[in-house]
Amino acid sequence: MIPRKFEPVLFGLVLSGLMSLVVSGVSAGLASGIGAGFPRLWARSWLAAWLLAFPIVLLVGPLARRLVRAVLRPE
Repeated sequence: MIPRKFEPVLFGLVLSGLMSLVVSGVSAGLASGIGAGFPRLWARSWLAAWLLAFPIVLLVGPLARRLVRAVLRPE
């Protein structure tokens, strides 16, 4: 098991991976159509997107949390 202190990094890894998977699939499909070469194009697009998305999520995540907390009504 992974120590709990790594939760934010692991969350960022999983979130950025899933989101970039979906977005790159939609973008690649719209740009080239769903044909014989689509799975390879999608995989290449996804990997490139994930390599950018993961560090961005780690950097922007704390800012997003602060913005969300700023607009929430206190309990």
